[in-house]
Amino acid sequence: MQYGNETGNDYVHLPLPTAWPFGLALGIALIAAGMVTNVAVSLLGAVLSVSAAIGWFRNVLPVEAHELVKTREELLEFASARTSADRLPAHPMHRKMIPVETFHFTTGLKGGVAGGIAMIVPATAYSLIKYHSLWYAMNLMAAGGFVHWANQSDEFLAQFHMQGFLAALAIHTLASLLVGLLYGAMLPMFPKWPILTAGFLAPLLWTGLLSSVLGIVSPILDDRIDWWWFVPSQIAFGLVAGYVVNLQEKVRTPQFRALPFAVRAGIEGSVSEPAEEKHEGDQQQ
Repeated sequence: MQYGNETGNDYVHLPLPTAWPFGLALGIALIAAGMVTNVAVSLLGAVLSVSAAIGWFRNVLPVEAHELVKTREELLEFASARTSADRLPAHPMHRKMIPVETFHFTTGLKGGVAGGIAMIVPATAYSLIKYHSLWYAMNLMAAGGFVHWANQSDEFLAQFHMQGFLAALAIHTLASLLVGLLYGAMLPMFPKWPILTAGFLAPLLWTGLLSSVLGIVSPILDDRIDWWWFVPSQIAFGLVAGYVVNLQEKVRTPQFRALPFAVRAGIEGSVSEPAEEKHEGDQQQ
């Protein structure tokens, strides 16, 4: 952009307005539309695209086309629609330092191991009742990692396979430990109903999430999984894992150690006391 002066007035050099870019876009659209309609539409689009491209290039090459636009001064006034509001004075307890206690990461691992063992019971019961085999549910889990097992029969999955046993053991162990770590981090956020959260809400939540993506992750599991047995097995995992996690002792967090000594010793204040209520009490005093 260039600025100049002509006959005592200020002008700005701007690129010359042109409609050729719109013509080029229309031509390309007609070419694409002709692929599903008629070849004549594509030919018309090609002619329009070439013409628009030539016209657009001539506005730039060999010399860019510009025009002089006269400028004018305007006084702009900015006004805010926001109104002022009274604010409470700053208070040291206005921002709560939470959580003050949490579980050690090994707690989640213990809960994951316990939940994984509990989950085996309904899965094995499903295999025995429906397929009269101890290995069907295990092989079905392992089939998610083996592409060549995708078209295997139920009789094949009902048999023992060392490859399937090792794969299912690795998948189940890793998944149980990861979910156990999630429980260890999640349960302190729900201190009132930990068993309800861990045993029912969380399993139902990730079961719904898994059902929406299982067809992409593992088509064989999506075709053969029995959700009426899968959901109780997830609830069994959640109940046992949540129970084991809640039995463990919590550790103090850096947020708790950052509080004043009087608060940590229980002599003064509380980390759960709302700042507004405490401020009102101070005013009354």
